[in-house]
Amino acid sequence: MGFGGATFGREVDDAASFELMDYAWEHGIRHFDTAAAYSSGASERIVGRWLAMRRPEGLTLATKALPPYTSAALLTSLRESLERLGQSRVDIYYLHRWDSSLGDEGLVALDRAVQEGRVGMLGISNVTPAVLAALLQRQAELGLASFRVLQCNHNYAVSEMDAAMQAVQAEHGFNVVTFSPLGAGFLTGKHTGGVVEGSRFAIVPGHQAIYFKPEAKARLERLHSVAASRGITPERLALAWALRTPAVGTVLVGGRSKAHLDQALAARDDATSNTAEALVALTQRD
Repeated sequence: MGFGGATFGREVDDAASFELMDYAWEHGIRHFDTAAAYSSGASERIVGRWLAMRRPEGLTLATKALPPYTSAALLTSLRESLERLGQSRVDIYYLHRWDSSLGDEGLVALDRAVQEGRVGMLGISNVTPAVLAALLQRQAELGLASFRVLQCNHNYAVSEMDAAMQAVQAEHGFNVVTFSPLGAGFLTGKHTGGVVEGSRFAIVPGHQAIYFKPEAKARLERLHSVAASRGITPERLALAWALRTPAVGTVLVGGRSKAHLDQALAARDDATSNTAEALVALTQRD
């Protein structure tokens, strides 16, 4: 399990962010994820201040760059992220999404960052299987450091880890980090009567186009039906499903309070036969 800082500086302030990171760390979470795009760099600054004060040992730190992906833009973005984080190196450096501005010069710049020790591993997020396969092939042709981590949306309602992406993963063996195990709150069922004011769907309306579809609604209803039949909450079942997906190495969780982390931790540690049977029931209904 990893901890994502998308809410930092946007939905939770510095003090609450520190409390959440402390709580995650105390409960064995050693993978922290942020991005330049989160609150225009505020999330990185908050994580950087926490790192400076706590100086944790054994933490995997990841951040992300936004387009354009020219050589100059990428190296500038990396420098600015490292400054906000107060670090000389980041363990995983992602391209936040695919963009056609990424050409050979951008791939060379990323390789340079790895060779110089400013980046441990390269990652990419929000990319199609075909584009990812082509990028990996081009990096191999040029003898450059390749993308070793894929970050993608993956939950019971909507998943980018489809058969095509799994085939690319099987061929190239990259690590998979997923986010939104509760579908940004969609799988709780709280939006069935409309978008809840102040929720993630209200703050980031782009989520609505992803989830307000017949297929996702059917999956939501199935999840709630199985959860009710087993006497467990749909949140617990959705989190357990995401945390037990084969080929996924790390599942990012986040939130605004310790309660959000508590439900993820409970699902992580849930070894009851009741939950196991509910997961089997979900699979059978698929």
